[in-house]
Amino acid sequence: MKIPERSAVISGLGQSAIGRRLGREALDLSIEASLQAITDAGLDRSEIDGISTGSGYAVAPGASPVLTTDLKDALRLNLNWYGASSDSTQMSALINACMAVASGQARHVLVFRTVTEASSRANLQSEDSLARVDGGMQWRAPFGAPSAANWVSLIASRYAHEYGMTREQLAWVALNARRNAVLTPHAVYRTPLTMAEYLSSRMISSPLCLYDCDVPIDGSVAMVVSHIDTARDLRSTPIHIEAISGPLYQRDTWDQQPDLTRFAAADAAKRLWSRTDLRPQDVDVAQLYDGFSFLALLWLEDMGFCGRGEAAAFVEGGHRIALDGELPMNTSGGQLSFGRLHGMGLLHEACIQLRQLGGERQVPNQPQVALVTNGGGPVASAALLVRR
Repeated sequence: MKIPERSAVISGLGQSAIGRRLGREALDLSIEASLQAITDAGLDRSEIDGISTGSGYAVAPGASPVLTTDLKDALRLNLNWYGASSDSTQMSALINACMAVASGQARHVLVFRTVTEASSRANLQSEDSLARVDGGMQWRAPFGAPSAANWVSLIASRYAHEYGMTREQLAWVALNARRNAVLTPHAVYRTPLTMAEYLSSRMISSPLCLYDCDVPIDGSVAMVVSHIDTARDLRSTPIHIEAISGPLYQRDTWDQQPDLTRFAAADAAKRLWSRTDLRPQDVDVAQLYDGFSFLALLWLEDMGFCGRGEAAAFVEGGHRIALDGELPMNTSGGQLSFGRLHGMGLLHEACIQLRQLGGERQVPNQPQVALVTNGGGPVASAALLVRR
């Protein structure tokens, strides 16, 4: 079977300033990250002939403030292809860029994701909370469940009931993320986190406490996806895309899943492994989506790193998922401590690790295979990256 995504490589990386309420325009952050990525690839702006981004509509204030056309005009690009997805996986921008390159629609595609959620939430007016709700939220808000924290907590509670997960076990996802973030210069949270602090933090939606929830930030991440034929001409080490997936099999709903202890990660995992001869034991570093700590546990199971119901025990103590463990996980601090870039930050970090540019947080023994997962609710996606 021909795997079209193998015709693409990630050739350049860029990341803007990251922080809480930076006071900068979203387009400014996008330009910063994009120029870094183009320079990192050793390309000129005139060579970028495609552009791709994720959700093209604001699912939350500041969640998608920059359109492809905004950035195209700012960078003075001439595009053969461009695309954005309104209702899609968080990795859709990368998937679409790979397909554009593989099909010959473009040669070098700029992929970006920008968020200003921290600043946007701070600027919300009180009357906004009185706006009429519609869509799926009309069935949740009246019952005091306006947040994904509420929806994920229902699945987490059922999982804990079925498999005996404890808060002390779940804590290790957050504790591991924080100890990695301490070593990451641009992470939002860089102070150590103890088990006592975790257990005493305020409950958000049982069993999820404050530190089980990712942190909204301002920032942008960008990368250049190029055709594999250009790999020898690139300035930086190209990262090859072994396989990528983003299926949608079940209903796009948080509360009508056929198994009330799972979300869509299992579908993305099954499809990913069907597109490669590599297996879980070949993965050297894993960047698993942690919009909520519990989602990372589901990814561990669904990706085959442990059996069903075994993820809480797998992470207990934090040894297996440490930088020097058998499966280093979320090496920059993930979304729980580095900051929420809607999963694209995890993709950026995977490439950093494969290039061996992680500094103090670099995984030892020259990692060659990285797994990245995005989402984990009703929609999910995954990618397997390799260094050749």
